[in-house]
Amino acid sequence: MQRRLAREKAMQTLFQIDVGGHPPEQALLFITENQELTEAGKEFASRLVSGAIENLITIDRLIDKYSGEWDLQRLANVDRNVLRLAIYEMLLEKDIPFSVSINEAIELAKTFGGDESGPFVNGMLDNIRKEIETEGLVDKGD
Repeated sequence: MQRRLAREKAMQTLFQIDVGGHPPEQALLFITENQELTEAGKEFASRLVSGAIENLITIDRLIDKYSGEWDLQRLANVDRNVLRLAIYEMLLEKDIPFSVSINEAIELAKTFGGDESGPFVNGMLDNIRKEIETEGLVDKGD
């Protein structure tokens, strides 16, 4: 349950950076000061946020490639940041199976996004998962 909460806090932190224009260091305080997270949860959430930010160009290119006619900045703010979080996990968190990253992202999208967020995020991440597997970008043994 800590990882689910950590993902939630990480997505909210990415949202603060993206939409609120908060500097990453300031936004990360949201995680480190959060009393609901254990130290391991805070570390995981911080790693997710830092990793997503460090790999933002690669992540956003994948989102852009599969979002069809939707420009990255036209995507719903929640959806964009849920996708960023999940794609970072799929690309660089080798111990997390694709299915877990996708399912967790769908739950975040349903909780914080609009009515169509869950299916949209699911479709996008499934297409991106296929590319990652086809191109051999990551081997997770999923």
